[in-house]
Amino acid sequence: MDSTSSQKTGRRRARKPAGFDFTARMRLVCHDMTRRVPELTHIDFRRVAVSFCQTRKSVSHGMYASLTPMRFAGGATSTVRQGKNWGIQRLDDEHGREMLYILSFYLPRFLDLDFREKLTTIVHELWHISPRFNGDVRRFRGRCYAHSGSQKNFDAVAERLADDWLSLKPPNELYGFLHHDYRKLSDLHGAVYGTKIPTPKLFPLKKP
Repeated sequence: MDSTSSQKTGRRRARKPAGFDFTARMRLVCHDMTRRVPELTHIDFRRVAVSFCQTRKSVSHGMYASLTPMRFAGGATSTVRQGKNWGIQRLDDEHGREMLYILSFYLPRFLDLDFREKLTTIVHELWHISPRFNGDVRRFRGRCYAHSGSQKNFDAVAERLADDWLSLKPPNELYGFLHHDYRKLSDLHGAVYGTKIPTPKLFPLKKP
């Protein structure tokens, strides 16, 4: 091999990795959870969009993930607020399939959680999805309909389901990246990137 070829090979080896598609990898993890865990099999993950949000400050407190329902109570496509009818922007995937939920993760904050907290956070948001999978959230009785009146109990369910998923032996290559924090993933792969989806907006509907 001549010196010119050696130099070219060296440059190829020194080239930085292309990056890490965070939302694509998270989609695979979430999809696997909804296939393996019986309590989550009502979720058709083909109709759940995955997004990430960049946190403004590098602090440990704040939101780690969120679920945005694309329908109103009971799966309705419109609602009445202050005497006016409102709809919500529709979100379709590249195949024209309507999305019923947006699952968002806040980076780097989510990735800087420890491994078990990451799994519990993922399942926590998936558990919010209505058992009817109708675009609405899971609703409990009382004023605090989203967490059954006890955030602690809701989190306990999410933690148990996360443990159930691990006990079912999903392949380590599927979720191994969750053992790393944001900086480590960046060191290993280069830029951490993914899909960003703006929060859908409400819009007024004309009266029939």
